[in-house]
Amino acid sequence: MAQTGEPEDVAARHDPLYERMSESADFVELRRRHRRFVLPATIAFLTWYLLFVVMSNWASGFMKTQVVGNLNVALVFGLLQFVTTFLIAYLYSGYSIKRLDPLAGQLNDEYEKERRA
Repeated sequence: MAQTGEPEDVAARHDPLYERMSESADFVELRRRHRRFVLPATIAFLTWYLLFVVMSNWASGFMKTQVVGNLNVALVFGLLQFVTTFLIAYLYSGYSIKRLDPLAGQLNDEYEKERRA
């Protein structure tokens, strides 16, 4: 609520140009492309992480298995979490450059052009 006691106009806080562009086909396509990568990658990573947690709790015998020297399966799984994180970041960067940035740049150019008009 505003200090005057009247309800705050939420629409007044948003740029009408942005509101209009967010409903455009290009903007919807940009969001679809973003979700197309992010949702599966997030699900895959969380599944992989939860596998690590579950295996650590309920398959401790397996996780204690020595791989090389003092290196056991649990440590390998833990280190692979870091590898997976960097791999997903690398893949997202490439995906973004090819599939998201061109469309985002185009939308930004349109926004700036209309904003100046």
